[in-house]
Amino acid sequence: MGVLMAATPCGARDAHRILAAAADLARTSADAVAAAIVEGSCGTPVPGHVERAVRRAMEAARTSGRPEGPLVGLLPAATRVQEVLTRLRVCRSRLGVAPDDPAALRAMDDAAYTLCVLMCRPTVHEAVLAAEARLARPAQ
Repeated sequence: MGVLMAATPCGARDAHRILAAAADLARTSADAVAAAIVEGSCGTPVPGHVERAVRRAMEAARTSGRPEGPLVGLLPAATRVQEVLTRLRVCRSRLGVAPDDPAALRAMDDAAYTLCVLMCRPTVHEAVLAAEARLARPAQ
């Protein structure tokens, strides 16, 4: 779960959905996919069909099918956006070092959820893109 959370980036719930979708695509169990991912992070080659399934499931999680366009409402303060985005990136780095650390998993899930709520986006990927776009705008 931690490897998927760090690679996507996403929270624990989304990582669980990605794992289940990859298992369906690979026609194997979620445990087998998870074991292949963990073994792959240790240098053992991941079976091709499992790797393709994980990549497809991660890409599907990143694209929600939501129409692009500006949201109506108040813009969050750029300083708050920067703070939450930085916290998400720190959590992602922490998970890369210790993917099985429960505290790191909770912190990543919390940072991902906070960014989604702050940016009014349904997925972490969309929230990160919206946050980066907000920070690229001049101060308002």
